[in-house]
Amino acid sequence: MRDVLLIGLYALTAGAVVGLLGAGLLRLLPGRSITVHVCVLLLVTVAAVVAGVVTVAQAMFLSGHDLQVVLITVAASAAVSLTLGFVFGRRLATAAVWAAQARERERRMEAGRRELVAWVSHDLRTPLAGLRAMAEALQDGVVADPPAVAEYHGRIRAETDRMSALVDDLFELSRIHAGALRLTPAHLPLGDVVSDAVAAVTPLAVHRGITVEAGGAGWPMVTAGAPELNRIVGNLLANAVRYTPPHGSVRVDAGRDGPQVWLAVSDSCGGIPDDDLPRVFDVAFRGSRARTPDGAGGGGLGLAIVRGLVEAHGGQVAAGNVAGGCRFEVRLPDVSR
Repeated sequence: MRDVLLIGLYALTAGAVVGLLGAGLLRLLPGRSITVHVCVLLLVTVAAVVAGVVTVAQAMFLSGHDLQVVLITVAASAAVSLTLGFVFGRRLATAAVWAAQARERERRMEAGRRELVAWVSHDLRTPLAGLRAMAEALQDGVVADPPAVAEYHGRIRAETDRMSALVDDLFELSRIHAGALRLTPAHLPLGDVVSDAVAAVTPLAVHRGITVEAGGAGWPMVTAGAPELNRIVGNLLANAVRYTPPHGSVRVDAGRDGPQVWLAVSDSCGGIPDDDLPRVFDVAFRGSRARTPDGAGGGGLGLAIVRGLVEAHGGQVAAGNVAGGCRFEVRLPDVSR
């Protein structure tokens, strides 16, 4: 019994020494990946076993052959343990990264939802207050002159259209975030889509003295959902016209680049601040007040919808500054090839 206790003490002492050294090594690796930590932990465990075996073997005066057999057995077990530790350590590391990214996305989405509720509450409260005031004025006979009544009717119609557009944007965004968007791809001439979008923004552009130009011939065909592609191009053009100062210009170009079809909308807005560039596609982001012209702020949903629709097609959208303005570029996979 005394020999057994002595052997246990030797093994415990040797293992404790190796364990302390391993703990010191782990403290020196605070910035390493989970895979490295798992492998080091397994290596320390195997080294503690080997140290205990060698110490006990020396105390028991085992032959060199017997010690070699024991060490070979431990080495084989160590190889299996380290291999499994490396494989599952990588999986743990990947899962940890995904979890961290998911938490960060959820945090950003929650912040975006709170900001969206605040923006929408403001955007609905203002026109509703105006509608109520005009309706009461008409109802009480405060405004009875036919031209003034017609003006009030026109303003009520405009505010109603504005709120209807905001509700449509919210519905579209909810479909994208809920994964309920169902695309019906078709082979579409991009030139026709751009032409329709330019015609739609022309009244606003003319009112603000902005020139909208489309590139020359050679517009490519693109495979995409027709209403979604119209929404993408229309939102980009409306955003460009909204943020371009009076008497500025907006230009649309497109082409094919290998396996992708690209569309670019450039404007003369003066550029986007570097701090704002990563956020231009966030929900409810409208940019700085210095960049946003008076009365030009939208619901802050247009570019977020663009990103959602483009990604639903398997494409990418990016924003960057160019001389005198900024450029939004959409790239969609050319599945027709």
